[in-house]
Amino acid sequence: MSNLPRRDVATLSELKALAHPLRQRMLYHLAFAGFATATSLAEAFGESTGATSYHLRQLARFGFIEEDRERSSGRERWWRLVPLDLRSLDPGIAESSEARELGRMRLRRDRDLVDRYLRERHRFGDLREAAMFSSSATRLTAEELACFSEEYVQLLKRWWRRSEDCPPEAKPIAVLFYAFPWPGE
Repeated sequence: MSNLPRRDVATLSELKALAHPLRQRMLYHLAFAGFATATSLAEAFGESTGATSYHLRQLARFGFIEEDRERSSGRERWWRLVPLDLRSLDPGIAESSEARELGRMRLRRDRDLVDRYLRERHRFGDLREAAMFSSSATRLTAEELACFSEEYVQLLKRWWRRSEDCPPEAKPIAVLFYAFPWPGE
Protein backbone atom coordinates (compact mmCIF):
# COMPACT_ATOMS: atom_id res chain seq x y z
CA MET A 1 0.00 0.00 0.00
CA SER A 2 2.92 2.29 0.53
CA ASN A 3 6.51 2.53 -0.53
CA LEU A 4 8.46 3.56 2.56
CA PRO A 5 11.87 4.88 1.55
CA ARG A 6 14.85 3.03 2.97
CA ARG A 7 17.22 5.05 5.11
CA ASP A 8 20.43 3.79 6.64
CA VAL A 9 21.66 5.28 9.89
CA ALA A 10 24.99 6.42 8.52
CA THR A 11 26.55 8.42 11.35
CA LEU A 12 27.09 8.05 15.07
CA SER A 13 25.31 11.41 15.53
CA GLU A 14 22.15 9.98 13.95
CA LEU A 15 22.39 6.91 16.15
CA LYS A 16 22.86 9.04 19.28
CA ALA A 17 19.76 11.03 18.30
CA LEU A 18 17.81 7.76 18.26
CA ALA A 19 19.41 6.23 21.36
CA HIS A 20 17.90 8.61 23.91
CA PRO A 21 15.18 6.93 26.04
CA LEU A 22 12.70 9.81 25.87
CA ARG A 23 13.19 10.17 22.12
CA GLN A 24 12.50 6.46 21.67
CA ARG A 25 9.28 6.78 23.66
CA MET A 26 8.29 9.83 21.62
CA LEU A 27 9.00 8.08 18.31
CA TYR A 28 6.96 5.07 19.35
CA HIS A 29 4.11 7.32 20.49
CA LEU A 30 4.13 9.12 17.13
CA ALA A 31 4.17 5.77 15.30
CA PHE A 32 0.92 4.76 16.98
CA ALA A 33 -0.81 8.10 17.62
CA GLY A 34 0.07 9.56 14.22
CA PHE A 35 0.87 13.06 15.51
CA ALA A 36 1.45 15.02 18.72
CA THR A 37 2.60 18.34 20.14
CA ALA A 38 5.39 18.95 22.64
CA THR A 39 2.66 19.70 25.19
CA SER A 40 0.73 16.46 24.60
CA LEU A 41 3.96 14.44 24.77
CA ALA A 42 4.99 16.23 27.98
CA GLU A 43 1.64 15.32 29.54
CA ALA A 44 1.83 11.71 28.30
CA PHE A 45 5.33 11.14 29.67
CA GLY A 46 5.37 13.38 32.74
CA GLU A 47 8.08 15.61 31.27
CA SER A 48 8.36 19.35 30.87
CA THR A 49 7.26 20.93 27.60
CA GLY A 50 10.76 22.36 27.28
CA ALA A 51 12.28 18.87 27.40
CA THR A 52 9.88 17.37 24.87
CA SER A 53 10.24 20.39 22.59
CA TYR A 54 14.05 20.06 22.66
CA HIS A 55 13.95 16.34 21.89
CA LEU A 56 11.42 16.85 19.09
CA ARG A 57 13.76 19.40 17.50
CA GLN A 58 16.66 16.93 17.73
CA LEU A 59 14.62 14.20 16.05
CA ALA A 60 13.54 16.67 13.35
CA ARG A 61 17.15 17.81 12.87
CA PHE A 62 18.05 14.29 11.78
CA GLY A 63 14.91 13.80 9.69
CA PHE A 64 13.19 11.17 11.87
CA ILE A 65 10.12 13.37 12.41
CA GLU A 66 8.67 16.42 10.69
CA GLU A 67 6.29 19.21 11.49
CA ASP A 68 2.72 18.52 10.43
CA ARG A 69 2.10 21.96 8.92
CA GLU A 70 -1.58 21.28 8.20
CA ARG A 71 -2.29 20.80 11.92
CA SER A 72 0.13 23.44 13.22
CA SER A 73 -1.02 26.97 13.85
CA GLY A 74 0.59 29.90 15.60
CA ARG A 75 2.87 28.64 18.35
CA GLU A 76 1.28 25.18 18.42
CA ARG A 77 3.49 22.83 16.42
CA TRP A 78 2.27 19.34 15.62
CA TRP A 79 4.79 16.63 14.78
CA ARG A 80 4.57 13.33 12.93
CA LEU A 81 6.90 10.47 12.21
CA VAL A 82 8.69 10.51 8.86
CA PRO A 83 7.72 7.15 7.38
CA LEU A 84 11.00 5.32 6.82
CA ASP A 85 12.44 1.85 6.48
CA LEU A 86 15.15 2.74 9.01
CA ARG A 87 18.24 0.54 9.18
CA SER A 88 21.83 0.59 10.35
CA LEU A 89 24.31 -1.31 8.21
CA ASP A 90 27.64 0.33 8.96
CA PRO A 91 29.52 -2.20 11.13
CA GLY A 92 31.25 0.61 13.04
CA ILE A 93 27.89 2.01 14.06
CA ALA A 94 26.19 -1.37 14.56
CA GLU A 95 28.89 -2.45 17.04
CA SER A 96 28.95 0.81 19.03
CA SER A 97 27.89 1.07 22.68
CA GLU A 98 25.08 3.40 21.54
CA ALA A 99 23.73 0.73 19.16
CA ARG A 100 23.86 -1.91 21.90
CA GLU A 101 22.04 0.40 24.32
CA LEU A 102 19.42 1.24 21.68
CA GLY A 103 18.91 -2.48 21.09
CA ARG A 104 18.46 -3.13 24.83
CA MET A 105 16.07 -0.18 25.11
CA ARG A 106 13.96 -1.44 22.20
CA LEU A 107 13.91 -4.97 23.61
CA ARG A 108 12.68 -3.68 27.01
CA ARG A 109 10.05 -1.58 25.24
CA ASP A 110 8.88 -4.55 23.17
CA ARG A 111 8.76 -6.83 26.22
CA ASP A 112 6.75 -4.22 28.15
CA LEU A 113 4.42 -3.81 25.18
CA VAL A 114 3.72 -7.55 25.00
CA ASP A 115 3.18 -7.71 28.78
CA ARG A 116 0.68 -4.82 28.63
CA TYR A 117 -1.17 -6.44 25.74
CA LEU A 118 -1.41 -9.78 27.55
CA ARG A 119 -2.78 -8.07 30.68
CA GLU A 120 -5.35 -6.10 28.67
CA ARG A 121 -6.15 -8.33 25.71
CA HIS A 122 -9.74 -8.77 26.90
CA ARG A 123 -10.37 -5.20 25.62
CA PHE A 124 -9.60 -5.96 21.98
CA GLY A 125 -12.51 -8.13 20.80
CA ASP A 126 -12.14 -9.23 17.17
CA LEU A 127 -8.59 -7.94 17.00
CA ARG A 128 -7.67 -10.27 19.87
CA GLU A 129 -8.84 -13.21 17.76
CA ALA A 130 -6.83 -12.01 14.76
CA ALA A 131 -3.65 -11.28 16.76
CA MET A 132 -0.84 -13.81 16.62
CA PHE A 133 2.24 -14.71 18.58
CA SER A 134 4.60 -16.96 16.69
CA SER A 135 7.90 -18.46 17.67
CA SER A 136 9.71 -20.80 15.36
CA ALA A 137 13.07 -22.04 14.21
CA THR A 138 14.64 -22.79 10.87
CA ARG A 139 18.11 -23.24 9.40
CA LEU A 140 19.35 -20.57 7.01
CA THR A 141 22.58 -19.35 5.48
CA ALA A 142 23.54 -15.71 6.00
CA GLU A 143 22.28 -14.95 2.48
CA GLU A 144 18.97 -16.72 3.13
CA LEU A 145 18.48 -14.90 6.45
CA ALA A 146 19.07 -11.57 4.70
CA CYS A 147 16.50 -12.54 2.03
CA PHE A 148 14.00 -13.72 4.68
CA SER A 149 14.38 -10.44 6.60
CA GLU A 150 14.00 -8.36 3.43
CA GLU A 151 10.81 -10.24 2.49
CA TYR A 152 9.42 -9.46 5.95
CA VAL A 153 10.22 -5.75 5.51
CA GLN A 154 8.55 -5.75 2.08
CA LEU A 155 5.44 -7.39 3.55
CA LEU A 156 5.26 -4.77 6.29
CA LYS A 157 5.73 -1.96 3.75
CA ARG A 158 2.86 -3.38 1.71
CA TRP A 159 0.51 -3.01 4.69
CA TRP A 160 1.81 0.31 6.06
CA ARG A 161 -0.27 3.49 5.63
CA ARG A 162 -0.60 6.88 7.26
CA SER A 163 -3.24 7.11 9.98
CA GLU A 164 -5.29 9.58 7.90
CA ASP A 165 -5.46 7.01 5.06
CA CYS A 166 -6.86 4.21 7.24
CA PRO A 167 -10.47 3.11 7.44
CA PRO A 168 -12.21 4.36 10.62
CA GLU A 169 -12.23 0.88 12.18
CA ALA A 170 -8.45 0.38 11.72
CA LYS A 171 -6.52 0.20 14.99
CA PRO A 172 -2.79 0.64 15.63
CA ILE A 173 -1.09 -2.76 15.51
CA ALA A 174 2.31 -3.49 17.08
CA VAL A 175 4.42 -5.68 14.80
CA LEU A 176 7.58 -7.14 16.31
CA PHE A 177 10.16 -9.15 14.39
CA TYR A 178 13.33 -10.83 15.60
CA ALA A 179 15.43 -13.17 13.47
CA PHE A 180 18.93 -13.98 14.68
CA PRO A 181 21.33 -16.91 14.99
CA TRP A 182 20.50 -19.17 17.90
CA PRO A 183 23.11 -18.51 20.61
CA GLY A 184 22.78 -22.03 22.07
CA GLU A 185 21.65 -23.18 25.50
